[in-house]
Amino acid sequence: MHETIPKKIVVSDTITGNDGYPLYRRRSVEDGGKSVVLKVRNIDIDVDNRWIVPYSPLLSKTFNAHINVEYSNSVKSSKYICKYVNKGRDMAVFGVGNVAAPLDEINQYQLGRYISSNESNGKRVYFTADNVRARALVPPATTLTAFYSLCQDDLFAKTLLYSEVPKFYTWNASTKKFQRRKQGKAVEGHTNLYSNVALGRLYTVHPNNTECFYLRLLLINIRGPISFQDLRTVNGQLCATYRQACQELNLLENDAHWDTALADASNTARPQQIRTLFAIILTTCFPYNPKDLWGKYKDYMSEDILHRLRAANQNPDIQFTPKVYNEALILIENICLTIANKALVQLGMPASNRPANNLFDRDLQRETHYDSDELGTFVRTNLPQLILEQRIAYDRIMRAITEQSGGMFFIDAPGGTGKTFLLSLILANIRSQNNIALAIASSGIAATLLDGGRTTHSALKLPLNLQNTEAPTCNISKNSGMGKVLQTCQIIIWDVSQESIGSASSYTAIFQRKQTDLRWRTHFIVW
Repeated sequence: MHETIPKKIVVSDTITGNDGYPLYRRRSVEDGGKSVVLKVRNIDIDVDNRWIVPYSPLLSKTFNAHINVEYSNSVKSSKYICKYVNKGRDMAVFGVGNVAAPLDEINQYQLGRYISSNESNGKRVYFTADNVRARALVPPATTLTAFYSLCQDDLFAKTLLYSEVPKFYTWNASTKKFQRRKQGKAVEGHTNLYSNVALGRLYTVHPNNTECFYLRLLLINIRGPISFQDLRTVNGQLCATYRQACQELNLLENDAHWDTALADASNTARPQQIRTLFAIILTTCFPYNPKDLWGKYKDYMSEDILHRLRAANQNPDIQFTPKVYNEALILIENICLTIANKALVQLGMPASNRPANNLFDRDLQRETHYDSDELGTFVRTNLPQLILEQRIAYDRIMRAITEQSGGMFFIDAPGGTGKTFLLSLILANIRSQNNIALAIASSGIAATLLDGGRTTHSALKLPLNLQNTEAPTCNISKNSGMGKVLQTCQIIIWDVSQESIGSASSYTAIFQRKQTDLRWRTHFIVW
């Protein structure tokens, strides 16, 4: 059902003009509608036409079941047909228990995977033990490669764009070739050539998928290519990439807009603001030659770094050096990682000079900057103060961490009885051993009670509106800084409120992330 029952609006006539579901006629009692009082759980409920689920009387009578057909009043409806057919397989495996079961990833995958009859039959027919290697070495013909072959043999096809081919040719699925239409309107000046009303369409591609994006751009502009190499050839010169070919053909906007924006910012903005602007341009605007923009404005982006270096060395004669520029690149890369989770090399920029394992070090530094000696003293001082129940919980959790047996623990007690004190000791013990312990809470106020605490939504990238999110997930990449923290942390302590305990959507979102990125690690969650 796409709306809740009962409906809030009662109308006398069906309304179909809105871009969405129709608003069906639901007459009020005053207009002749029906009303009846039903007793549900000893409560009288006045049921009128607002409570009626839409149905088709003819179909319900014919098939003896509730069936409804919605009126489609928008061309946008067609996308939902494709959405449900191609939405992909469903996977779900979930379990909670005190005893950690042996990890069998193959069995988990089989239990959580659903394969429809169409998909299973397609895999059985397409891939067999005999043809897997052959198909990898010699891929089967596609409509695009057949278009190249057609342009080699048919002079008329050399005048066409890829999207215009269906108007004059039909696709023979058995021979994997295009053949001329045999019916339709005769094309003037050509024998045995007919045209028909047909629409050719190329799939849209996001600019992030650079190779396919620029390949598509060439296909909708170049007529009669005979190969992929021919498609990249401009004025007799073979371009190294499709993007370069697009640039040589002036199919792309140049970087003048971004040059002007950076020039204006250089006159009025601080270096930090210029770096932020440049990172936004890199991650969202896809400039053709970002290295040129960097080379032109790198001094403006590095002025504050040079100023700090001169002040630290008390030497005003220090000039820009590769180390200064590298520091600016690192700061720009940090912003790019935050916006798009991409390193500079992925955006056409020179790589910053820092170890690969420190590429996403901001979140790691946050969780590893604690003073282990100070924390060790805190543990030794306060551990004897635990009462019996606290000590039982403390020992049980620490033993599970030491044995790497995994587990989920729920600690519940009235306010003021020492839950935060116990959790602080667990955090301090783990961090004193230079290990990572993640502390999260349902609210910002609760997060301040735990050392290094963060809100759940901030740390785990949960969607803000969980209740209205159909399939909530933690928006954390495995290679991001937070992804590294979650992979290496020994325990996650989550201080939840009563409302958060009942939030099934939040619970599901966390474990969707654990099952994908972290399922191979031994982790502990303490509520």
